[in-house]
Amino acid sequence: MLKTLLKSVRQYKKESILTPLFVAIEVVFECLLPLIMASLIDRMTGEAIGPILRLAVILIVMALLSLLFGVLSGAMASTASCGFAKNLREDLFFRIQDFSFADIDYFSMSSLVTRMTTDVTNIQNAYQMTIRIAVRTPLMLVFSLVMSLSINVRMSLIFLALLPILGVVLFGIALHVHPIFKRIFKKYDALNNSVQENVAGIRVVKSFVREDYEKEKFDRAAREVCDDFTRVEKILALNRPFMMFCIYAAFMLISFFGANIIINTAGSSLTTGQLSSLINYGVQILSSMMMLSMVFVMVSMAMESGERVAEVLTWGSSLESPENGLTEVPDGSIDFDHVSFRYHKDSKKAALSDISLHIKSGQTVGIMGGTGSSKTTLIQLISRLYDVSEGSVKVGGHDVREYDLETLRDAVSVVLQKNVLFSGTIRDNLRWGNKEATDEELVEACRAAQAEEFIEQLPDRYDTRIERGGTNVSGGQKQRLCIARALLKKPKILILDDSTSAVDTKTDALIRRAFQNEIPDTTKIIIAQRVSSVQDADMILVLDDGKIAEQGTHEELLALNGIYKEAFETQTKSKEAV
Repeated sequence: MLKTLLKSVRQYKKESILTPLFVAIEVVFECLLPLIMASLIDRMTGEAIGPILRLAVILIVMALLSLLFGVLSGAMASTASCGFAKNLREDLFFRIQDFSFADIDYFSMSSLVTRMTTDVTNIQNAYQMTIRIAVRTPLMLVFSLVMSLSINVRMSLIFLALLPILGVVLFGIALHVHPIFKRIFKKYDALNNSVQENVAGIRVVKSFVREDYEKEKFDRAAREVCDDFTRVEKILALNRPFMMFCIYAAFMLISFFGANIIINTAGSSLTTGQLSSLINYGVQILSSMMMLSMVFVMVSMAMESGERVAEVLTWGSSLESPENGLTEVPDGSIDFDHVSFRYHKDSKKAALSDISLHIKSGQTVGIMGGTGSSKTTLIQLISRLYDVSEGSVKVGGHDVREYDLETLRDAVSVVLQKNVLFSGTIRDNLRWGNKEATDEELVEACRAAQAEEFIEQLPDRYDTRIERGGTNVSGGQKQRLCIARALLKKPKILILDDSTSAVDTKTDALIRRAFQNEIPDTTKIIIAQRVSSVQDADMILVLDDGKIAEQGTHEELLALNGIYKEAFETQTKSKEAV
């Protein structure tokens, strides 16, 4: 896990190395300060001011140097940790871009968001503490112990006796809270999922007046996270009072035994200044232990976060481009050869069963079927968003698994029913299809998608800003913009997944006519619920329960007196009734 995460340090290695170096220098000066202070106290005999002034100057210079290197280490640690977190988020984001739909289904979107935000923040904080505090603490502990032993061995045994007790307590606390943190992060995923669902479906929530239900659901998830964090905080709260007890106990013991030694030996075995130094070193030793406990807590939290982030970074995607994959798609012909598909390998029921068909390049194919008949599943196999479980899918005469993924997907444009527009202008959104597209090409694509008319009526036309998710345009306008965006790719295969459902039948017919005129060589696959959207197709497929129930032209399917004819008659009667 650590090896995987540390790869993201990259250009911040220099700051990561300089931080502990500056910390070490800071600790050296800080540990020498009590020793100089002891000499200063012992020189305060009233005989001469010269030695006192010299020691005072040395003390000030050392304090300033300690401060300087402390500031430098803090600045370097901040730069290194923030840069590390930036790289880590980039690596996660880039890795997720290569995930297949199956991989995203496995992790869930809410969990991936949590890993890129909360988990990376935890790792960032732990990294900063590790290269600074985790280095400072043991150095301070060792140097202070050495310095106290050099002053008086017997008095230093008090610190040595307390250290194992503190170590056992701190280790026990860290061991106890780690599994709770593991549970908390899973509940964070559930909390984020609740927020994501609510925000994405806020219109549905309001239209069904389900705000109270959503509040209760969120409150339940938030309460579970709160309860677990409260449990952790209660355990961690034991840390400080126990540490303070040990510190005050050490002070009392050192003061008592130190005073006895000074009185009984008349200051020959231990001076007043040395006793003061021992107290200071005691504060440094026990404070170091307290800081070490904070590091333990942060690292305990970050360990679980690190495992979750490393899991994404090392995840082997279920879909990878083959070595030396094909980099050109010859044409838009599609062949399904006895294809079966399961979303999960242990699923008893296949989503698609024994699908065989041949689509010539440039043909228009209509696909109909009821909800759950696997229409969308079928077309997702063409651009290899999923891999088949059995059989093969060929595009341009080659198995899709032989293509470089980018090449294959660049040759296939898919327009979904639930279209997505991004924040930016209409021009920006259209150029997702082709970033090099000229203004003339944009207009031509919008004309074919029947989007030009409403764009021209907008105050800023192609520079009109689209809000996030396209909330400031209608469903039909959004669909037409997405169709235009797909056309700009000049694909070999164009797939419309019920993507004209929000436009009227006249506009739908105009779009299909434009397809025939503008992209005659492109294979067009139209998934629709309306018979009118597919009746002019060269071939129509009717799917039922993951199988091809009927196949043929409009006239051939009507002659079968099956599902297609029933849908045609039902929709025709509905129109006549209107």
